[in-house]
Amino acid sequence: MKFSTRKNGDIIIIDVEGKIFLGEGDVEIKKAVDDLLKKGTKNILLNLAKVPYIDSAGLGEIIRCFTALRRNGGSLKLLSPNERVIDLLNITNLLNVFDSYDDETVALKSFSANA
Repeated sequence: MKFSTRKNGDIIIIDVEGKIFLGEGDVEIKKAVDDLLKKGTKNILLNLAKVPYIDSAGLGEIIRCFTALRRNGGSLKLLSPNERVIDLLNITNLLNVFDSYDDETVALKSFSANA
């Protein structure tokens, strides 16, 4: 799994590429989000456009990140999850918990709408 970060105003976009599962991806995302929280980042857009698969450990880590950001007054939103990821969110009743977008511009604007 590879990822990179970029900034748009006060929002950090994490572009993820590869599978997110136990032992690969989950730890990297945890570290990245924890480091961003320590630097004062409150809003993260997780770009899943190039993520073909997430297992329960990966999903658990995304939920932990979501909760940590929420606790610190921020939010985590999802960008471009594929159908497989959407099905996983639906099966686990998390589809309504996460804000999910197919368009990056719309997703970025949604952060200011919540302020």
